[in-house]
Amino acid sequence: MDGVIYSGETLIQGADKFITLLLEKNIPFTFMTNNSQRTPLEVTRKLKLLGIEVGEEHVYTSAMATGKFLGEQGPGGTAYVLGEGGLLTSLHENGITLVNTDPEFVVLGEGRNFTLEMVQRAVDMILGGAKFITTNRDPSPKKPGWNNLGIAATTAMIEEASGRKAFVTGKPSPVMMRSARKFLGLETAETTVIGDTMETDIQGGVQMGYKTILVLSGIAKKEDLSHYAFKPDLVVASVEEIQLPLKWW
Repeated sequence: MDGVIYSGETLIQGADKFITLLLEKNIPFTFMTNNSQRTPLEVTRKLKLLGIEVGEEHVYTSAMATGKFLGEQGPGGTAYVLGEGGLLTSLHENGITLVNTDPEFVVLGEGRNFTLEMVQRAVDMILGGAKFITTNRDPSPKKPGWNNLGIAATTAMIEEASGRKAFVTGKPSPVMMRSARKFLGLETAETTVIGDTMETDIQGGVQMGYKTILVLSGIAKKEDLSHYAFKPDLVVASVEEIQLPLKWW
């Protein structure tokens, strides 16, 4: 969403009209976000403030993908969680019991409410045999005043301290890319990913065999595209330039 639909708190020009067009034509879509903090309801409320009115059925988060994945690993699983609202809700909805001792999984999501003491406890649990899951590895934007350390940094800290690599469930992981498609009820050939990052959105789509559209309204720069071994099917300045029906439909 950030970099495709809005930039920070500002709507990207034409994004609202593009979403309205999808709704009018009954084209199934979801806002696929790696942010695990917000619940779908909170995501729709932010979109509404920007002039886009959609339902919770149009939101798929890395928290939802993580909850579904762990729920499928076995009924009655247990987890120690470093994360907030959206992640906690999804795990609970998928039958995962949140515990403070002897968990099967340590699950890391975005957040500012956990302490170094909690991180140390998580490390001890992983050293004791718990499996380490992280909702995504999105880097910090490295901007002064940014209110979040960045989940990639926190993940790296726990990996270094525990000697264990995290299993990532969010974009570009096939776990999320596949479960988001199933959430929409689509087949692989029917699925198109629109994103502003080559490393997550486009790479994840390419690896799954989806069509991909890169927008240059966010992170990616046109002059950097030649650095990658893969490429999007279409490159546009923003979603405002996307013409429907798409040429591969």
